Formats: sequence, structure tokens, C-alpha cells
Amino acid sequence: MPHHRHMSSPTAEQLWEAACKVRHHAYAPYSNYKVGAALLIQGSDQMFTGCNVENASYGATICAERSAVFQAVAHSSTPPIISELVLVTESPAPPCGMCLQVLSEFCTPETQLYLSTPDSLLNSQPFSAYVPRPFSPDSL
Repeated sequence: MPHHRHMSSPTAEQLWEAACKVRHHAYAPYSNYKVGAALLIQGSDQMFTGCNVENASYGATICAERSAVFQAVAHSSTPPIISELVLVTESPAPPCGMCLQVLSEFCTPETQLYLSTPDSLLNSQPFSAYVPRPFSPDSL
């Protein structure tokens, strides 16, 4: 369920807190690698969260980033644009290649991506630092 705030957009700190909280719900019995994600939709106060859900058939596993993106898409009347994304892992880690490709559909080069831990919200970098030349609809 998305979190809605009506006063002002969530801050990076609030996104981090939401990502830490949802990380506790991660289903990771095989890797024990728990990930929480929280994102903010550009021009709104809508925050969406996701956690990783593993599967015995490893290919059926869904990452936290894609879980959050799919929630945002399911609750948006137009394709959402992500302004900020906070990831929480035990040690800071970037999204996997599949997640970066999915994110490239919904991020701008300026979208801020925070790689954080349960202990602290770390500095952000723009999405373009991770995917300088994304495969996009313009590539088709």
C-alpha cells in the first residue's frame, strides 16, 4: 500500500525510514540479502515502497526496486517519473542490471539515487551516474 502525505513531499530521510521499515518484510530465505526501497514520484507527495521477494526458482525473484516501481505504476494514472529513490542494504550496493533497466523507464538523468544502510542515509548520486546511456524507447 502506498504511503500518502498531504502536507509536503517526503524528505530523503523519510524515504530512508520507509525503506528501512519495509526491508524488515523482505523474503530472502536463500540469500539472506534483505533490501528495502522507497521512491518518490516527481511533482507529487506519493511515496511507494518495496522489498525483495525471493523464490526457490531464482528467476522468479523480484528485487525491492522493481517491487516499488511496480507499485508506483499500479497506483498512477500516468507513467510515473521517479524523483528520488532510497535503497537500504546491509552494505551500500547499487541496483542490479535488470533493476537499472526497469528504472531507466521511470527515472530522469537527474533522479537522485541513495545507496544506504540501516544505520545511515548516505549521499545520493544522479541516475545518470549509474546508467549514462540507457536503452530506452528512443533505442527502438
